[in-house]
Amino acid sequence: MLGKGLKFLGTACLMGLLLAAVPALADDVIKIAVPSPYTGSAAGFGENVKAGVTLKVEEINAAGGIGGKKVEAVYLDEQCEPREAATVSTKIANDKAIVGIVGHLCSSAHLAALPTYVREGIAAISPTATSVTITDKNKDAKGNVWSFRNVYRDDFQGKFLAQYVQKVMGLKKIAVFYENNDYGIGLKDAFVKEAKTLGLTIVGEEAYMKGAQDFNPQLTKMKGGAPEALFIAGYYPEGALIVDQAKKIGLDVPKFGADGFDNADYIKLAGDAADGLYLTAPFLAETAGPDAKKFIETFKTRFGRDVDWMSANAYDATGMLADAIAKVGADRAKIRDYLAGINTADKGYKGITGVNYFDQNGDCLKPAYVKTVKGNAFVPAPKQMD
Repeated sequence: MLGKGLKFLGTACLMGLLLAAVPALADDVIKIAVPSPYTGSAAGFGENVKAGVTLKVEEINAAGGIGGKKVEAVYLDEQCEPREAATVSTKIANDKAIVGIVGHLCSSAHLAALPTYVREGIAAISPTATSVTITDKNKDAKGNVWSFRNVYRDDFQGKFLAQYVQKVMGLKKIAVFYENNDYGIGLKDAFVKEAKTLGLTIVGEEAYMKGAQDFNPQLTKMKGGAPEALFIAGYYPEGALIVDQAKKIGLDVPKFGADGFDNADYIKLAGDAADGLYLTAPFLAETAGPDAKKFIETFKTRFGRDVDWMSANAYDATGMLADAIAKVGADRAKIRDYLAGINTADKGYKGITGVNYFDQNGDCLKPAYVKTVKGNAFVPAPKQMD
């Protein structure tokens, strides 16, 4: 009896060890990484991206997943900081269960992570990173693109804003205030170049650092040039302080910004100074089609707020990645190849933000819309540019 018991226990232990050696969920889950800022000054943006990804993942899983497997989004906090993003990118690349990425959010963070993704061979779709420099850093030695994005580039956005200032608003003298990072510099350069081409006068260019609190010295200097408008190339945390301090020193002119201002927290932080801002965005709820309207309703019910363009783009980026996995399987290289092949409108992914497809650099052309802040709310600008 003792011998038979030992034999039984030995067999049971062996089976237990074999089962323990196999991850319980390895064959049942498809993992995608979503690196973004979930703490720090840009956490509001990270929550926007997370909301869009969450809705798409839940939708996919409710419909049975991908090939019967559930999709799991792995959220990694990199605080919109290049150093943190580089660390996070290594974690993502080393986790072989992760087959694709939706992110990063900030251009500087995305650029810091790119060398790892290119070297290790895992594709990323950023719904928000707009820096022109990404185009030059996202390819391997064979010319294969590993970073894609379903948002326009800063050169398009900056040029568009300069044209809007002149053609729609009829303004001529502009002061330029920009955050000293990849995003701010890229926007500033594109805006200034186009402004000068159009014959606008730049009465001052000043830089500021992320996290700064006092902008009075630069604003006072720019006020001396008697600008008719102030272009702010940066994100909403500093932007809200800038418009508040500009109002207090009497720099009462229209303010222009880009997609980095499109967050409800801008209005909360800027208070009475929030009104009078014009900003570009690649998605405008008021012009949305039937599928987008359904998404907007679901979003508002789930999160208790109006949808933003980052959530919409993240929703579509997740859909594109999931579609690639469904078509070619959970294989990093094959996913990259499939995404690179979505290179015409006919092959494009039809999402809530329109038809998404990539050029040879992984970039995606989209129209720009203009929103303004009126009565402490984001509303479509009265005049859009053709």
